[in-house]
Amino acid sequence: MENVIKIDTKRERGFNWHTIIAVAIFHVIAVAAFFTFSWQNLLAAMILWWISGSLGIGLGYHRLLTHRGYKAPQWFERFLTLCGTLALQAGPLAWVTTHRMHHAYTDTEKDPHSPNNGFIWSHIGWICKGKAQLHEMEEHRRYSPDLLKDPFNEAIEKYYWSTSVVVGLALFAIGGWQMIVWGIFFRTVVGWHATWLVNSATHMWGSRRFETRDTSTNNPLVAAITFGEGWHNNHHAHPRSAKHGLRWFEVDFNWIQIYLLEKAGLLKDVYRFDLDERKNEAVPLKKAA
Repeated sequence: MENVIKIDTKRERGFNWHTIIAVAIFHVIAVAAFFTFSWQNLLAAMILWWISGSLGIGLGYHRLLTHRGYKAPQWFERFLTLCGTLALQAGPLAWVTTHRMHHAYTDTEKDPHSPNNGFIWSHIGWICKGKAQLHEMEEHRRYSPDLLKDPFNEAIEKYYWSTSVVVGLALFAIGGWQMIVWGIFFRTVVGWHATWLVNSATHMWGSRRFETRDTSTNNPLVAAITFGEGWHNNHHAHPRSAKHGLRWFEVDFNWIQIYLLEKAGLLKDVYRFDLDERKNEAVPLKKAA
């Protein structure tokens, strides 16, 4: 792939001040949630966390748009994409392009959030400095041409934040600014760090079932707060599989939803990797050669 795709991923653009300021503001406002608790606010945050983090990022951006682990009607794919925009982790083109680059160049200098540059970099530093998810259209054409076949993705890319504005107005009408603090700011910050831990923690701590050519691990704590995305070594070994938790104790809530939607007839051509019981012993973490 490196002989064909020659995208410059060096971090030469300096600090991304718009991103840094926005992330800082969200963190500061999120602190107000600790002084404005109510069960109603908590419920709003939990529901939106599931919609954005599970339906949006897990089922939508990741397992469907990035890896095409299953097929869905166009209207449902667009619905999941809109759910993904609520996570405020970029539009579908930028998110998918970044993640496909991660899989193509895992643990190398071309990896957008390589753990070789340390925990802070792979967790949050990569969005604060350099190209991060500021891709050019040429990169989208090379890494995500399938997404460009649907004009909806390009249309929502620039204004992905607009869905959060609409939801924020609805929350204000229901529960005032305190519900906005919980349902938008606090929930978004929690969702950010949960997703970023997949980039950082699951490439540093955990167990390895498969001897992949990277440092990916299965981390149950990260899996618990990402609806199943923390079974990362399983995922890197079989990226297209819509099922990440391969043993009964590897709870994968995102997979459970995909399975139920398939049984309901909404999804089809669901690809799942079935683990051979004779080859499922975890092995110690080894750094990639």
